[in-house]
Amino acid sequence: MDDGRRPGIRGARAHLSGGARTFVIFNPASGHGRGARRIPLYRELLGRHLASWEWAATTAPGEEAELADRAIAGGAKLVVAVGGDGTWSQVADRVVAAGRPDVTLGLLASGTGNDFGKSLGLSYGDPEQAVAALAAGRTRRIDVGRVVSEWRPAPHPEVDDAEPWRDAPRHFLNLVGFGFDIAVIDATLRARFLRGAVLYKVTALQQLFLYTSPRLRLTDGGGWSTEGRHLILTISNGRIFGGGFPIAPDADLEDGRLDACAIADSSPLGRARLFSLAEKGRHVGAKEVSLRQDRAFAVQFDERVRYEVDGDVHQSSTGEVRVDVVPSALPVIVP
Repeated sequence: MDDGRRPGIRGARAHLSGGARTFVIFNPASGHGRGARRIPLYRELLGRHLASWEWAATTAPGEEAELADRAIAGGAKLVVAVGGDGTWSQVADRVVAAGRPDVTLGLLASGTGNDFGKSLGLSYGDPEQAVAALAAGRTRRIDVGRVVSEWRPAPHPEVDDAEPWRDAPRHFLNLVGFGFDIAVIDATLRARFLRGAVLYKVTALQQLFLYTSPRLRLTDGGGWSTEGRHLILTISNGRIFGGGFPIAPDADLEDGRLDACAIADSSPLGRARLFSLAEKGRHVGAKEVSLRQDRAFAVQFDERVRYEVDGDVHQSSTGEVRVDVVPSALPVIVP
């Protein structure tokens, strides 16, 4: 039976102009390919719980943003991102940038970490419950973070000039990460046999002995600062990263603030100790750890730096990256 649920943005635009108000964006590449295996299941569940909807699947990295833009322009009121943190973040960025308070974000998990979902109570383990929550339509208005300095995508360390610089803000759901975080992402891209949280933990343990830390200076909006060689720096909206690490245990999606966690560098054994503490959320209070909450932060490095935004790697145009919060910017469906 032809129920209008056809892939491709051309069909989506035509169908949405005729009255459909839900558009679903699948990322088949999420979760190292398990996103593709979940598409038939999610389509069946969506057909069971939603009366009218349209869908498309990405065919290249970053295509989520284009699909979201076109869906919103076509009249979608609910845009659903199916993937992991990167997919969710790309779609959320476009929903916020559209400046349309009547457009809501929905999230379905099929990624590697799905870290942001943990802050919202979303589960990978019960797809039907997640789709039923979409149909129920219970919303929560949350803060988002925003990178406000010039940037460009930089997924690979050896590619320095693949894309032009962008001065439009890049909104994020979960966090911006610097340092060790990038080394681990690079290592996971080379991995072939591991998946999920185990992938992050194994590659992170490997990088504890290989990583060379940079010098940085972190400042907030009130005159506080910390500087020196740091193993990792995260500026978080959500609590969790890296497949389950509660890096920002006091982060609140509705407090109008971001949570910075700067961990000074140490010996390989000291790094392993800090890694173990952070895995359990017990890094708070360690002498190497600085925690700070504020509406805005700036990070200075000696040169242009690669950093991650919800798992997607970016590069700064200068040695400085500025980040702030946009309070209550995004309505999102929650269980």
